[in-house]
Amino acid sequence: MFAMADAKTPINKDMTIAEVLKLRPQSAGILMSRGMHCLGCVIAQGETLEQAAEVHGIPVDELIAAINEG
Repeated sequence: MFAMADAKTPINKDMTIAEVLKLRPQSAGILMSRGMHCLGCVIAQGETLEQAAEVHGIPVDELIAAINEG
């Protein structure tokens, strides 16, 4: 799916942090403002948005909404 995605593709909980950043580079500020500072680390390559949100105690639906609005 990701290979066909573009900047208009809605972000979803199953995308990795790396995929989100590739589609929406501006989402880095949103993620960092919520305590997700390891955007360039190896974990970000394989960790989904849902997994990262859970680890950081952030409701994934709120995070997705903020990214898709941004």
